[in-house]
Amino acid sequence: MLVLENIISDRGSKYAVSGGPCGSEEEAKSFIKELCRKKKFAKATHNSWALLTAEASIKSDDGEAGAGMVILRMLEREELRDHVVVVTRWFGGKHLGGDRFRHVQDAVRIFLDHLRES
Repeated sequence: MLVLENIISDRGSKYAVSGGPCGSEEEAKSFIKELCRKKKFAKATHNSWALLTAEASIKSDDGEAGAGMVILRMLEREELRDHVVVVTRWFGGKHLGGDRFRHVQDAVRIFLDHLRES
């Protein structure tokens, strides 16, 4: 499990991105459960995620409407299969409008860059 914390901050909202090998929706949910064992992530406002496998495209917005689709589209573009990516947001009290999608994209990009460098 790779966890990159405090990667983006905007108007009080803070973002992290996590991910790891994963082959099914059940494994993805198990990954989220493991991530949320850290109290900080359990208290997050949103843990949006996506997973691309040979059989299915799976996503969850976790209340951040559209975020799962943004993550999924980026995984499809990169052809990254069998790897769950989770973007976590702690809401800072101010609505970000469309900027929240840019932050989700940036978070996934940071994660993908980190994978390439490893």
